[in-house]
Amino acid sequence: MAADDLGAPANRHRCDDTDAPANRRRCDDADAPANRRRCDWGDSTPDYVAYHDTEWGVPLRGDNALFERLSLEAFQSGLSWLTILRKRENFRAAFAGFDIATVAGFGEADRQRLLADAGIVRNRAKVDAAVTNARAILDNVPEGLTELLWSFAPAEHQRPALMTDIPAMTPESKAMAKELKRRGFAFVGPTTAYAMMQATGMVDDHVAYCWRATPVDK
Repeated sequence: MAADDLGAPANRHRCDDTDAPANRRRCDDADAPANRRRCDWGDSTPDYVAYHDTEWGVPLRGDNALFERLSLEAFQSGLSWLTILRKRENFRAAFAGFDIATVAGFGEADRQRLLADAGIVRNRAKVDAAVTNARAILDNVPEGLTELLWSFAPAEHQRPALMTDIPAMTPESKAMAKELKRRGFAFVGPTTAYAMMQATGMVDDHVAYCWRATPVDK
């Protein structure tokens, strides 16, 4: 999450989620500090507390799961992430659980259905981008979306000391956005790409004083 985006970053892991993918890491708060100090944005609303503590920055793999994250980050563009977070279950219902093959097959009737759905963000360009990107994955990402996106994760990443140290984009997110565009993706710029990288644990931007920062870094 960018330092000045207290109402933003994105997609992730939760406790007691019996429907969660098997590869989603679950939380164990038994040894968490009693008085947790979080990244500044993580204390701003109860929604963010849960999202910050259990999901943001947790490594996530799986093509459909990452397609969801990439799509929701695109829908977040220009909006608060809180808006997207609170509508996430609506998005999942509207986009068939972000099953790539299903979304790739959406036609005009689905497009009109989505644009009429008040439970999601009814932005024509963003709706079209989600369908375009699903088709691009099937047509132009033979190695799979997980392998493609994780190939841009940096080998080393310096933990930010303060929120102001967190960048909005990095050379890796610029490279990711460029490659996605080359493969026919839409509505995925370097800032959106970096927010997705933060959210899915490709980078860990929990600040140094946050209880979620790994012990070795504290």
